[in-house]
Amino acid sequence: MRRLLPLLFVLPCAVLAAQEPKQPDTPKGTTFNFTFAKSKVFPGTSRNVTVYVPAQYDGKTPACVYVNQDGLPGYVGPTFDKLIAAKEMPVTIAIGVTPGVVPAANKDALPRFNRSFEYDGLGDAYARMLLDELLPEVETKTASGDRKIVLSKKGADRAIGGASSGAICAFTVAWERPDAFTRVFSTIGTYVSLRGGDVYPGLIRKYEPKPIRVYLQDGSKDLNIYGGDWWMANQTMQRALLFGGYEVKHEWNDGGHNGGLAGPVFPDATKWLWKDWPEAPKAGQGSSQMKEILIPGENWKLIGEGYKFTEGPVTNAKGEVFFNDVGSSKTYKVVDGKPVEWLADSKRGDGQRFGPDGKLYANSGAESKILAWNADGKSSVFVDGFKGNDLVVLHSGGIFATDPFETPNNSKVYFISSQGEKKVVDTGLKFANGITVSPDQTLLYVADSRTHWVYSYVINSDGTLANKQKYYHLHLRDVDDDSGADGLRCDRDGRLWVATRSGLQVCDQAGRVNCIIQTPNGKVSNLTFGGAEMDVVYATCGDKVYSRKVKVKGANAFEPPFKPGAPKL
Repeated sequence: MRRLLPLLFVLPCAVLAAQEPKQPDTPKGTTFNFTFAKSKVFPGTSRNVTVYVPAQYDGKTPACVYVNQDGLPGYVGPTFDKLIAAKEMPVTIAIGVTPGVVPAANKDALPRFNRSFEYDGLGDAYARMLLDELLPEVETKTASGDRKIVLSKKGADRAIGGASSGAICAFTVAWERPDAFTRVFSTIGTYVSLRGGDVYPGLIRKYEPKPIRVYLQDGSKDLNIYGGDWWMANQTMQRALLFGGYEVKHEWNDGGHNGGLAGPVFPDATKWLWKDWPEAPKAGQGSSQMKEILIPGENWKLIGEGYKFTEGPVTNAKGEVFFNDVGSSKTYKVVDGKPVEWLADSKRGDGQRFGPDGKLYANSGAESKILAWNADGKSSVFVDGFKGNDLVVLHSGGIFATDPFETPNNSKVYFISSQGEKKVVDTGLKFANGITVSPDQTLLYVADSRTHWVYSYVINSDGTLANKQKYYHLHLRDVDDDSGADGLRCDRDGRLWVATRSGLQVCDQAGRVNCIIQTPNGKVSNLTFGGAEMDVVYATCGDKVYSRKVKVKGANAFEPPFKPGAPKL
C-alpha cells in the first residue's frame, strides 16, 4: 500500500489538470517610439519617448496616464497588461521619457546632459514641459489600429514614477502640480543635496498637505556619497509624509542603488497607487500647528477676479474688508461676499490700514501722500512728500510706513506721529515692504522682499526703533532669489502671517515658519483678517481675491494693545 499511495494522490490531480479549460492569453498592449525636440522649457534638448497603449484602450474614452522618467522599463508593459485585464487598475497609457540632451556643437565637443538639471532640480519647469509640451505631443500620435490617443486631464487619472533622480523628479511634478498628478512611484529616490532636494522633508511637514499618494522603495545599501545618504533620506521622506498626513506606503530591503529593485515591487505598488480609483487621493490635515489654524473642509473661496493687481486688503472695526486694485486706481469693499466699488479713484492707493478714528489711511502712489479717507469716501492729506509702500496705524494714532523707492537697496522706514510729523527711524533694507506690529504693539515687523528675512525691532516710546534683528527666517522657492515677502499680519496668538512667493508663511513668535498655506492660483501679495469675529483670511492674489475661514482671529493695530501667550520654545 505504501508504494501505491503516491499514485493515489498523483492520478486524480493529473485528471483534474486535463479537465481544466485553457486560460485565455492576457491581452498585450503595443508600444511605439518617437523623438521630442520641440521644448521651449528646456530649449535645444532632444529626448526619446516610448508610449505603451493597452489592448483595452478604445481610442475614444480618455485614458489614464502613467509617466516614467528615464524611459519605460521592461516591467511596465507586462504589469499593466495583467492588472488592466484583471481590472485591478484602470486602462492606462504609459509614457516613458528620457532626459533631455543638447547635441554637441561639433564632433570634438560633448553634448549637454540635462538629466540632473531636469530631474534633481526643484520647481515646476519639468511639470510644465510635460503638461504643456510633451503630453499634447503624444496626443498627436496614433496608436496601432488607427486608435487616436486621448489622455485624461484629471489629476486623479494621472500617475508618475521613476528611479533615483527620476524618482525625485516624479515627486517634484506631483508636489508642484497636484492638480495634474496625484500618484507617485519612487524607487531609490534621490532626496539628497544635489540640487536642493534635501529640503523636501521639512517642506512636507510645513506645507498644507496636498492630495497625492506616494509609494517609496529603497535599500539599506543605497548610496552614501557627497550629496547625502539615500537610505536615510528615503526614510526621512517617509516619516515626513506620515507626519503630514499623506497616504504613503514603502518597501525597505537591503538592496543598493539598483534600478532592478523596482520591478519586483511595481505590481503591488501600482495596485495600491490606483486603489479606490476613480476617486482621487485625499489630503491629510497636517501638523498640530496646521490643525490649530485650519478648519477641516474649509477651503479658499473666490471673492473677485479680473483685476489688474490687487493689494492693500484691510479691515475696519466692524470686520468689513476693503482692498485696492492698484492698476485701476480703485478701492473695493466686500459686501455680502462680493466686491463693490467704493472709490472710483483711489489716487493709486497701495498699502493701507484703518486707524483708531475709523479713517482709512492709504499710501497714494499718484500723489506721494498718505491720505485719510472718511466713511463717505472723502480724503484729506495726512502727510505729504512721501511715496510710501505699506503702513500700519497704531492704537495711539502713530503710523509706521515703508519707503523702498526713494533710495533703491537702502529702504527707509518712517514713523509719523498722530500730528503728521514724520521722521526716518531705520534704513538699510534692500526693499522694505509689508509692515505690522505685535499684538502688544511693542515690536515692529518689516518684510525685506529681496531677502528671506522679516526684521524685528523694539519700538521706543518716541517712535524710534531699537534692537534691529533679522528675525523671521522665511522659505524660498527653488526658482527664486528672494522670498518676495510682502504683506504682514499678526493673529491674536502672536503668530506672524507673511505673504510670500511660496504662499502664506505662518511663523511663531520665535521667528520660525510653522506652516505654509498656498492660495488657489499660487500668488499672494497681502492679507488681512476680516469678518465679524476677525476669523476669515482675505488674500489679494494678483488678479484675484480669495477668502478662507480659519480657527484663529486677527489682531488689529487700531485696537488697544494686549499681551499674547508666550511661544512654545
